[in-house]
Amino acid sequence: MTGPRAGRRRAPGQAVSMADVARLAGVSSQTVSRVARSEDSVRPETAARVRAAMRQLDYLPNRAARALRSGTFRTIGVVGHQLSRTGEAHITEAVIEALREQDYAVMLIDTPSSRAEDFLDAFTALGQSVDGMVVLRLETPTPARVELPARVPIVVGDFRYADSHTVVGTDQAAGTRQAVAHLLGLGHRTVHHVSGPTSSVQATAREAAWEQVLREAGRPVPPVLRGDWTPRSGYAAGLLLAADPSVTAVYCGNDEMAQGTLRALHEAGRRVPADVSVVGFDDLMAEWLWPPLTTVAQDFATIGRELVSALLEQLAEQQSAATRRILVPTRLVVRASSGPPPERTLPDGR
Repeated sequence: MTGPRAGRRRAPGQAVSMADVARLAGVSSQTVSRVARSEDSVRPETAARVRAAMRQLDYLPNRAARALRSGTFRTIGVVGHQLSRTGEAHITEAVIEALREQDYAVMLIDTPSSRAEDFLDAFTALGQSVDGMVVLRLETPTPARVELPARVPIVVGDFRYADSHTVVGTDQAAGTRQAVAHLLGLGHRTVHHVSGPTSSVQATAREAAWEQVLREAGRPVPPVLRGDWTPRSGYAAGLLLAADPSVTAVYCGNDEMAQGTLRALHEAGRRVPADVSVVGFDDLMAEWLWPPLTTVAQDFATIGRELVSALLEQLAEQQSAATRRILVPTRLVVRASSGPPPERTLPDGR
């Protein structure tokens, strides 16, 4: 990378152009464009020389100009709230990886709250610079739905929008039925439930399925103990459950609340599973709890890939595709935290 042209200095503040890169690399601007688009039609040694020139000049491809030429930004917006939560983090990671494989950039917005106004601000910020959006859980404090942009292809990870958009998510009902049926099949008379917040469509779906299974089996339906997905809330619920000697089986709405429940039962001297069986939902580090947690495994990687696949299908058709409801199956993973109920000693000692 030597010579009079390579040493030419730019005026302060002057942007690096594709032509500058082409001159330094000794190729055409068209070749630089192909390398910037990651096309495989450029010989590897030439592509390496172009990338070296890009690094030397701190060149960044102009996506806005590229969009004007091609009609696409090759960029997808991803919107959600509290994306650091374990499940959301795994889905987001899968979405980004699937988009990277298709040579799409990602603009990620984690809204500061779950208020509808914050989601609308995110949509506005992204609307003029992305080809489409993946919108994760829209768990707003009120039951009113958030108005989604009409002119941008969108897929949603919230089944409340299934009437107007393609939605993708875990089969919550089937997973819950697996968990509750497992506990009843072990011989438990009923199953108590530590649910997530009422603002969560996942929590309400799991709670409804839990109640349905018990009613179909003709079993008592205990009062729901409500948490907020955190181990702390599971611990608080676990203390209440531990104080009730009739409790022998607990289905927690996620593994983190199950973690808190396990600790509360242990501190109260209630053995798991000899005295109380506990089942969670998610299968995130559940095998490393003590005892290893029986849980319903969600396939977060498949959810992420399905979200991207459904969105790219819309982009390929250059119009809103017919809405679809994509359910990703669950799998019950049986570990050491669930077992038969303890034998009851009758008053006469039998």
